[in-house]
This record gives sequence, structure tokens and C-alpha cells, in this order.
Amino acid sequence: MHNQVDLGNGLCIFVTPLPGARSVTVAAFVRAGSLYEEDRIAGVSHYLEHLLYKGTRRWPTAREVSEIIEGVGGIMNASTDRELTIFWFKVAKPHFQRPVSLLVDMLLNPLLDPAEVEKERQVILEEINMTNDYPSFRSEILIEQALWPDQPMGRDVAGTKASVQAITRPDILDYMGVQYSPSNVVISIAGDVSPEEVAEGLRQSMGRWAPRTALKTFPVEHRNGGQPLRLERRKTDQAHLCIAVHGLPLGHKDRYALDALNVMLGEGMSCRLFLELREKRGLVYDVHSSVSHYRDTGALIVHCGVEPKNAYEATRVILEELHKMTEPVPAEELTKAKELSKGRLYLRLEDSRAVAMWSGAQQALLNKVQTVDEVLGKSAKVTIKDVQRVARQLIAPEKLRMSVVGPFRSEGRFLKLLGA
Repeated sequence: MHNQVDLGNGLCIFVTPLPGARSVTVAAFVRAGSLYEEDRIAGVSHYLEHLLYKGTRRWPTAREVSEIIEGVGGIMNASTDRELTIFWFKVAKPHFQRPVSLLVDMLLNPLLDPAEVEKERQVILEEINMTNDYPSFRSEILIEQALWPDQPMGRDVAGTKASVQAITRPDILDYMGVQYSPSNVVISIAGDVSPEEVAEGLRQSMGRWAPRTALKTFPVEHRNGGQPLRLERRKTDQAHLCIAVHGLPLGHKDRYALDALNVMLGEGMSCRLFLELREKRGLVYDVHSSVSHYRDTGALIVHCGVEPKNAYEATRVILEELHKMTEPVPAEELTKAKELSKGRLYLRLEDSRAVAMWSGAQQALLNKVQTVDEVLGKSAKVTIKDVQRVARQLIAPEKLRMSVVGPFRSEGRFLKLLGA
């Protein structure tokens, strides 16, 4: 069970004791991401995420920042999405204070050296180039554009080459000054540590961090009609396809029914898509589906790589399997899906990092934290009728969106399959 530590300045700190654990994970969740960015500075959240690892007052170089963690065998990383930027550090228990001290210095005393800003600009441009060179990544970016066209929700989190080139150091400083405020940050710590020892150290180092008013997200629009297909012609050995519909927000009462639907459709080696496209027809090496839940929206996306000449057949079969989800599912299949989800959740939560993420992400996005038992209790109550109702609500020809990256001259056959 997690414990909340209050510093009196709006900073939310969760500590989840894991007696006997050999590792401790320290994670910070900042409400900063592409949904907060104007087009002019698209990618600034991701840019800033990179820069915070380039030097702080106490550890002024990127090498010193990495060595404080890697020097004791720890690991660290960060990610930026639409709603959150997450920094995390995982170390052996005896070195717990190292990531705490580093995180404090990154959040409160980053150098943001002008020379590093320029070097990292080129690094990020190379990251965008790398993403563009992977057809599977491109298909994912294109499906998001198809789901949420012409708005921050559908924009690449890294921004565009033009926006990254145009972002200035003052832009970065201004953005950090607003978004990186104690009331806009959640720190989650999991491991064999006590709330008391965490509170004592953080109260001294972060208790005087003054709160400010943060930016609000740009609204998400779900537009009917429009362009259902995004096709990018490339000479590739595999065509990469995504077929998607809008999903449900994180706090929606039916999200657990959608999660169960997704498991039955496309998770694991005994799901419908894998059995039909790979085991029965031999069309693909990999096919799967995924769900994403944000505060105001969500998506159900099927991902597939297939030989170009088989792309139309794979598309037809995927659409058939999506449509079949609107009919009642067998009781034993729903039971299996619930057990798969429960088992994988239990396995994941053996890791201190997953436990820290569990509390931190929920608090940052929903301002409340459900226990594992509460979530599993809601999942257990999902019925066959719930799954069918959600499927019929979300899966319809006019709601389908698709992206294709591969050697195709025309959109026509894909559009016909979509019913557009």
C-alpha cells in the first residue's frame, strides 16, 4: 500500500514500501507533453526531457549525470508522451539516495547550457530521422494523424524538423518555468524504503519549491468524416498497416470492457488476430492490437507487418475480426482474457519500477490512485454484454481509420475495403 508525503507546496509524493526488494525505483511524472504545446514550439517537452540529463549544478556534465547512476549498476531513462514526461531511476537499495539527489538537482537546478541546447537539437533531429526511417514507426505516427487530424493530439511528440530547428533556449526556459512546478509534478518511489526517510530528505531539498500556475492542455477533437486513410508510398519488403478506432478515456467506466476486448482481439499468441492471420493463414510474422487511454480520449489500434502482395488480404481479415467483436464472445474466451490480464499484471508488479509507475501515472493523470485489487475487481465484473456494447459503440465502418506504409501506388483498394 502506498503512502503519501505532503510537503505543503503541492508536490505529490507517493512511497510504496516493498519489504525485501533489492531495488528502489525513483520516478517523476511531470504534466508536460505535446498536448500542452503550441505548434510554434512543437516538441519542446521532449527537447527539455533530453536536456535535463545534460548537466545540473551539482553534476554539470552528461557524463557525471550518467555515472552517478550507472556507477553503481543502476539504470535510468525518460519518456515524453502527449500528457506526461516521465523520468525514472532504478538502483540497488543501498544507493537509494543517489537518484533522489539527482532528480532534485535535475528539476530545480538544471544548467540548460546553450552549447548543450544546440548539440541536443541535432541529436533530436537525428532521432526524428531514425523514426522516419522505420516504416513501422511511420505507420504509427500516420495512424495518430488519421485519428486526430490537425491538432496537437495527432502530432508527433518529438515535433517536426522545422519546429525543433526553431525552438530557442528562452522558449525552453519559459516552458520549464511554467510546467515544472511542484503542483504539476508527482514523485513516486517504490522499494524497501520507509515514507519517513523519503520525507525527511525531500522536505529539506524540495519543500521551498514555489508553485506556479501551469498551462492547460489543448482540447482533443473527435471529428467525423475526413480522410480515413493515410498512405505513404515507400519501397519496402514489408507493408506496415495500422487499423484503428477511437477508444475510451482513462477514467471511463467502460475502459475495462475495452481492455478485455483488446486482449481477446490482439494480445498474446492465442488471441484472435494471431491465430487467424499467422497460425491459420500464414500471412504475417507479427500482428497485435493495443489500447491507449488518455484523460480525454483513447484508441484501439491493430498493428501488422505483411508482404505487400498480401496487404489487401490481411486488411480484409483484420476488418472481419474487428467486426466479429461486435457479436457476443464465448464465456470461456472472456474468462481467459481476464486471467491473462490479471496474471501479467501480477508478474509486472514484481518489479519496483512497475510499482512506482502504477501510483505515479494514476495520480498525475487522474489525481487518485486505485489499488491493484480495485482494478482487478472492476475487470472481473466485465460481462459479455459489456464487451459487445462497447464494441458496437466503437467499431463501425464510418469510424475506422487506417495507415499504410509500403510500395502502393493507389489508395483505392484500401479505401474500398474500409467501405469509404
